[in-house]
Amino acid sequence: MHPMVKPALRRGWRDLNTVQFGMAPAHAIVLGPMDTATGSFLTLLDGTRGLPLLRDEGRRMGLPDGHVDGLVERLAGAGLLDDATGGGPAADALRGRKALLDRLRPDFASLSLVAPGPGEAIERLAARRSLRVQVRGAGRVGVVLASLLAGAGVGEVDVRDGGRVEPGDVAPGGLPAESIGERREEAARRAVRLAAPDRPPRRRRAPAPDSPGSPGSPGSPGSPDEQTPPPAEPTFPEGRAHLLPDESGWSLVILAPRDGLAVHAPDPAAADQLIASGTPHLYAGVVEGTGVVGPLVLPGETGCAGCLDQARADRDETWPRLIAQWRSGGVRHVQACDLALAAAVAGLAASHALAFLDATAPAGTGIRWEASVPEPTWHARPVWPHPTCPCGAAERGKEEHTPGDGEPHETMAEQQPPTGSRHEAHAARLSGTWRAHV
Repeated sequence: MHPMVKPALRRGWRDLNTVQFGMAPAHAIVLGPMDTATGSFLTLLDGTRGLPLLRDEGRRMGLPDGHVDGLVERLAGAGLLDDATGGGPAADALRGRKALLDRLRPDFASLSLVAPGPGEAIERLAARRSLRVQVRGAGRVGVVLASLLAGAGVGEVDVRDGGRVEPGDVAPGGLPAESIGERREEAARRAVRLAAPDRPPRRRRAPAPDSPGSPGSPGSPGSPDEQTPPPAEPTFPEGRAHLLPDESGWSLVILAPRDGLAVHAPDPAAADQLIASGTPHLYAGVVEGTGVVGPLVLPGETGCAGCLDQARADRDETWPRLIAQWRSGGVRHVQACDLALAAAVAGLAASHALAFLDATAPAGTGIRWEASVPEPTWHARPVWPHPTCPCGAAERGKEEHTPGDGEPHETMAEQQPPTGSRHEAHAARLSGTWRAHV
């Protein structure tokens, strides 16, 4: 281990015996008492020295035996310490690609604030390269969202949509003006490639049985293994194994339709295959000047589009009639989707997606975040599992409380993750407070 105080947090002395790490209350920590010699020793925790050398340095500075180990343990327990050599083989491979890591250093620093263990932040950052995300929708929200995920280091980000780019699809960070008239799907994928810090890792295929010399098998003449070494296999933190995709699956699918109706009232049938395959999926888009992010659906565990639709029908008997008219395909309407709101939706959706993929929090499960112009303030609207929805989420949450129509909506802080789920492991890791907030 090569201990290093996380560089993302600025350090300052509140008095002669108390040091504060960080400025923003969400992640700031105060430690004390701390004497002057120990404070000076902190500058040596820069990742260039292992523990034996640090102990020698501590003795030269007059620190008592065991003090260095105690300090390192104390800082690690507070989530302030990183390991400059930790994270496993995938992290080592990432460190070996300086240009790539330099592009991702701000993301790495941000992850270090929520990944408490030494070496855990770069482990999660490296693991992103093995994940596959599909974005369905190549409009003002979808392409910006896909580009954000690719730029943050997600290994494969695919975009699906039909038709050709129209002038209204153009957005900063998304489709450029010169793509007008091109096929949306091709233009969107090109934008995503330009946003990515590196080419996506090659997906290795298993060699045919009993064919060690077959093309593409390890060690065979002209095989890819001789040309480019395969990326190191990531070591996933506890609770992330479910994100490993199979040969054709996706770690996450994001539905970001250009049609505002498909955001406001998503058709449950459009997600039938995702529900059946157990694929996590997230909704994001803009409808009539209102941005919508969520819900993040964990099939069979949290409320889905079908649950949302049936709950609305329960509350409003005219809902089925209205939705039938809206979906009838009448006059085409201009989508009210201004650039600022579209960018805000893309950013919030990308944050929720990355939090889920990194297993740092069960962000957005069973919740729709909504904000409307002209002064968008985000509000959380829970999407509860519906007992008649075939998704089966209500069966899993029978013991959970379901509010009545007159009860207030919960905020995200009040919304509890589903118990007993495959995502419970990483949620449980966050349940114990390890930060001493200022």
